[in-house]
Amino acid sequence: MSESRVVGMEPVELPAGVPGYAERPPTYSLVMENELTREAGSLQANGRIDVNLESKVARTLAKIIELQQEDIRNPPLTTSAKFQRRYRLIVGSRGDVQPFVALGSGLKKDGHRVRIATHDVFADFVHEAGLEFYPIGGDPAELMAFMVKNPGLIPQMKTLRDGEIRRKQTMMATMLEGCWRSCLDDDPYTKIPFIADAIIANPPSFAHIHCAQAMSIPVHLMFTMPWSSTKAFPHPLANLYPSNMKTPTANWVSYGVVEWLTWQGLGDVINKWRVSIGLDPISSTEGPGLAEALKVPFTYCWSPALVPQPQDWPSHIDVCGFFFREPPPYTPSTELVEFLKSGPPPVYIGFGSIVVDDSKKLIDTVLNATSLAGVRAIVSSGWSKLAGISNLSVFYIQDCPHEWLFQHVAAVVHHGGAGTTACGLKNGVPTAIVPFFGDQPFWGHMIARSGAGPSPLAHATLTPQALAAAIQFCLTPEAKIAALQIAEKMQTETGVLSAVESFYNNLPRKKMKCKVLPAQVAGLIYKKGKRKFQVSKVAAQTLIESRKIEERHLRSAEINPIYIQNRRWDPLTAVLSASIETGSKMLSSTGEMIYNPYKEYRRGRAADRSEEQGLRVHSAPARRRPSSHSSEPLPRENLNSSTPDMLDTRSIRSQKRSPLAVAGNMVGATLGGFGKFTATYFKGVVVDIPYAAAEGFRQAPRLYGELPKEYEAIKDWRTGAIYGGRNFVDGITDGFTDLFTQPVKGAREEGVAGAAKGFFKGTLGLATKVPSAGLGLVAYPFHGITKSIDAALSTKNRKAILSARLKDAEYQTGSMNLTDEDKCMIIERFERVLRAENIVSA
Repeated sequence: MSESRVVGMEPVELPAGVPGYAERPPTYSLVMENELTREAGSLQANGRIDVNLESKVARTLAKIIELQQEDIRNPPLTTSAKFQRRYRLIVGSRGDVQPFVALGSGLKKDGHRVRIATHDVFADFVHEAGLEFYPIGGDPAELMAFMVKNPGLIPQMKTLRDGEIRRKQTMMATMLEGCWRSCLDDDPYTKIPFIADAIIANPPSFAHIHCAQAMSIPVHLMFTMPWSSTKAFPHPLANLYPSNMKTPTANWVSYGVVEWLTWQGLGDVINKWRVSIGLDPISSTEGPGLAEALKVPFTYCWSPALVPQPQDWPSHIDVCGFFFREPPPYTPSTELVEFLKSGPPPVYIGFGSIVVDDSKKLIDTVLNATSLAGVRAIVSSGWSKLAGISNLSVFYIQDCPHEWLFQHVAAVVHHGGAGTTACGLKNGVPTAIVPFFGDQPFWGHMIARSGAGPSPLAHATLTPQALAAAIQFCLTPEAKIAALQIAEKMQTETGVLSAVESFYNNLPRKKMKCKVLPAQVAGLIYKKGKRKFQVSKVAAQTLIESRKIEERHLRSAEINPIYIQNRRWDPLTAVLSASIETGSKMLSSTGEMIYNPYKEYRRGRAADRSEEQGLRVHSAPARRRPSSHSSEPLPRENLNSSTPDMLDTRSIRSQKRSPLAVAGNMVGATLGGFGKFTATYFKGVVVDIPYAAAEGFRQAPRLYGELPKEYEAIKDWRTGAIYGGRNFVDGITDGFTDLFTQPVKGAREEGVAGAAKGFFKGTLGLATKVPSAGLGLVAYPFHGITKSIDAALSTKNRKAILSARLKDAEYQTGSMNLTDEDKCMIIERFERVLRAENIVSA
């Protein structure tokens, strides 16, 4: 008896006994888990997450969903001013790089300087597109192999034993630092100065928001798979099982669970790196979902014909269509042309950057499947190095542009990469997907839903029979028609152009304008006395050279300041959370008071052992020297120099530390830990806990639907004092007036029942707003003072950013070859701005 699978709207009959179809990715056992991950969701071996919708985590997320319904419709894209600015793109593997190369080319055509920051191996690929490249480290082939072996967020036990996790953490730390350096460093090839004015990145680069926060520049995320919470469909990495939770809510919750689990694995690495670039660590409650909380603009590069844009996405999220690069020049080999001409169109089979352990088994499966299906095939070697001897039925290729090749094939079989999927659909070619990990099953299901291909095949259970059936499905007229219909719709899409326009529309254009040259981006701030305004780098450098301003009066412009704060919901959980965080830091400091002295003691012992071993090595040759030589005077040149042996011996002896020195270091380590303990205690008791309590009381009215008033973010002592003062006035005023206004308002809307509700709201408002006012009068200014102290102590990176901007300003101005007339115009406009500022100040 045959088995029926639903593809699109029509059931498709599959041959009986054909294993391997993954209508929903199979469940795998979890090798290692803790209580929280076990409750929130199970991590499968194919990189997907089984979300337990009955868990406390999922139910809590369901309760705190805040959907901004008034902001879910996207406004039409409008033409914006094209400022001359520079962009930096952080991307990942080859499948991620290619769309960004297409986007970078579009930005370059629009007059911008574009730097692609990714793995070293893609340097040639990026340079061939005419774009600048910066290596961030990391080996994508190694990462792909690791992901195939450990596609889940929690690795297998064998991986832990082999020490691969530590190596991957080191690699991630290297990549994060590389991303940061790519914002500031000169071009590594041409040595031309560079400083990022904006960042475009994909979410897995992880450094995006943090680099943008450190530099106060705009950041825009773009990706090939859904990463923003929606009720329309679940997260591509999540499997949802039946529960009492409504499907739309369950879909939304899945995004929070995936974000939370991801942060558990990377939070420590990211926070350690954040500290190194002058930023505060992020709490585990704010790390997940950071992009959504900050409303970072997001552009998705897939076709709405394949995945329509959800209606509940806010206006800062766009779906623009697939990003296609300009087809590269390509001349096929004579052998390939002859193969294509010698028979019916073949089927393309390739798995791109996937690295498998047993490539022979995979190629055997492929060859047997093509034989069973009765088709010819073009097999791409890929990173798995699928190889063999070409014949009349099978042709093996290395690197061949899909843009050219897919015009000559009957169907494509691949791993489910978004780029390969897009290219196949653009050419109206049916597609069969064999997913290995991550979002690849998602694209397989989207293809199946459209009817342009069968359900995805699970690679772990892939058989020649299953693959042959999938190929035969792709050759049906129904699949071809479905693929052509999608291709027809895609012809009307302008993915790259729409994405560029989306990027422009989400820029804070008013904040980016230079006061002197409005058509340029303001990279610097001129501040002297009461006069403070933004200037472009070219304007600033011209004014410096003309001696109209001094370099010491310039600061880096804060075009897009990002403030990450712990969100509070009520006073109880706020105080509890702050207390736990303070206690955790105090416990860590206590451990340092015990461990650091012991570490100093061991260091002293190690130095002693090193000296003893070194002296034994150097003393043996000395004993073998003839005694007559000992009475001979040293040559004059040796009176002011030392022999290598003498240098080595002195170096070794210098390592030895007296017991008194070791004891002093131990005492110093203890005092350092005690100082940290004391500082943590006082900061927690005097600042953090009162601040959390004040915020908890201030946010409590959200519980009954009232949004608290918003003030300017606290960034120093001044804004802290203003925040506290305004909150005090509003809290006292609103707290007491709510007792009267809320019952009246409720009575007008719902009668007696509404009056009762209003009385409850008024009472709750009095009980929360007044305490927030009192506590905040002290807590908010103190919080601002700590911000000022932190800023005063963390100047290294701010100086590095300013230095890079000034260096770039000098290069830009020199390369523009400004005429005397241009310089006079800049000076005249600057003086005009000064006069206007003087009038305002007066």
